[in-house]
Amino acid sequence: MKTERTVAILPPAVADQIAAGEVVERPASVVKELVENAFDAGATSVEVAVTEGGRATIRVSDDGTGMARDDATLAVERHATSKIRLASDLVGVSSFGFRGEALPAIGSVSRLEIETATGDGAGTRVRVAGGALEGVSDAARRRGTSVTVDALFYNTPARQKFLRGARSEWRAITDVITSMALARPDVRITVTHDGREAFALPPAASLRERVAALWGVDAADALVSVDDVSGPVRVSGLVQRPADVGLSGRRLLLTVNGRAVRDTGIVRAAEAAYRSTIPAGMRPSLLLLVTLPAGDVDVNVHPAKAEVRLRDRWNTERAVERAVRRALGTEESAGAFGFAQRAFAAPAFESGATMDVGALRSAPLPESPLFESMDGGRDDVQAVRPAEDVHVPPLMQLRNTWLLFERDDALVLIDQHSAHERVLYEQFMHTLEGGAAPSQRLLFPMTLHLAPAEAEAFEENRELFARLGFEVEGFGGHTLLVNSVPMPHPRFDAERCLRDTLATLSGDRFGSGLAKHERLAATVACKAAVKAGDVLAPAEMRALYVALARTTLPAHDVHGRSTIVQVSWDELERRFGRR
Repeated sequence: MKTERTVAILPPAVADQIAAGEVVERPASVVKELVENAFDAGATSVEVAVTEGGRATIRVSDDGTGMARDDATLAVERHATSKIRLASDLVGVSSFGFRGEALPAIGSVSRLEIETATGDGAGTRVRVAGGALEGVSDAARRRGTSVTVDALFYNTPARQKFLRGARSEWRAITDVITSMALARPDVRITVTHDGREAFALPPAASLRERVAALWGVDAADALVSVDDVSGPVRVSGLVQRPADVGLSGRRLLLTVNGRAVRDTGIVRAAEAAYRSTIPAGMRPSLLLLVTLPAGDVDVNVHPAKAEVRLRDRWNTERAVERAVRRALGTEESAGAFGFAQRAFAAPAFESGATMDVGALRSAPLPESPLFESMDGGRDDVQAVRPAEDVHVPPLMQLRNTWLLFERDDALVLIDQHSAHERVLYEQFMHTLEGGAAPSQRLLFPMTLHLAPAEAEAFEENRELFARLGFEVEGFGGHTLLVNSVPMPHPRFDAERCLRDTLATLSGDRFGSGLAKHERLAATVACKAAVKAGDVLAPAEMRALYVALARTTLPAHDVHGRSTIVQVSWDELERRFGRR
């Protein structure tokens, strides 16, 4: 009996078209590969022209090194590359492209023409259609390379019919070009679509300058600078101020050693830095450039080089989280009006504010009624360093809500409730993570009658409440007997704080995405902080100023609102017609 043959070797043309599908998904993929080749060639200027969203024509021209005739002819052959020679070269490869797949893959599913010149003698023109070399001839061209792709997927109708409309494909191309423009702000990039100029980006000295060219100066000024080194990992870039998160569409860019990639782990690490500064579930804009030793990155894990594998992922992610957290701890991340380019030319807190809450543990207590009950001879986190270690300017209270002071370049306001909330939150977090806090025993126990949901919320957090200093015992049913309470400040209303906290926890209305102890610390801090309308004595204002200066994130409360807002003198003069 004759057995029917079921396994066969595919013809080379079919195999090439299948392989091309891994690299060339749509017109945007072609643009990405060709622009990356231009970057690898050392281009300082790249011009992109597309028609019908890239469905008809894509042309990418650069002023890079160009290719000699022999190299240009080999470049359209499968597996030809100038960037690696051995498999070991893949470790630490620094070029964007390296597989030798882009040009032949594109040429196998389109009509491809390459014009290139090195600047020495005549240039070269190479034409390919459907993977077949059609001709090689001379070309008059200045130094650099132009690649024209016509009729993408003309020979693969099944692929062509899955392309989206011209508008959708154009949007994908703009997304790709935007990412690459941000990754390489030093390169001039010009883009036209159907004959109309869409981008004209001159070389930029910084990422912020490139952001301003793409989205406007206001968008650039709304971002906070990140620049931090942790071991071999450097993290730089721009991130969104917590107070602005959710007010506009999210923008996201991540590069690893200059390569724009997708990496949910690194993005999650950056978002984790926003904990206790924005409501759970909100997603900040992030433009992050991660640099680490080339040998610690494997870029050969995705056909389109859109993903990387990290040798030490845990430390890299922690470095990203730490860098973003430190950026959010600067005064630059607070709200501002009328500041050009960088929102904070000078810090809101004068020299001496090291912003390390852990350093507060052994510090003596300033003389202030606001914090007087925290002392009692104890050596705990609530104490703050003496006011003389932080320069405290003359402070004024406005409408019993804001503290006001002036600087050489700005008028500065501090929201007293938000500021105290931030101070208490970091104190409570230290207490919850480091052990029980001292408490004050009540002369007469306090009885609380709770709703079932509130009683359940208490039971879920009983141990954490005890660490904060609430000594509570059951009194039958949903009734609690409170024997001792913490006393973070003399105005603290323990009963109201406990009731409001349990009501909030039972309603799941506060930071459901936070860990349990973070959620409790944030809730209690919000309920325990001094309120708008509370009159503060001068010594209390000074103590609050010093305590806020010593927190890790002084510019934000636990809801993501600004604790500090600065108004430049230039803006005030402009408002009054003096400029």
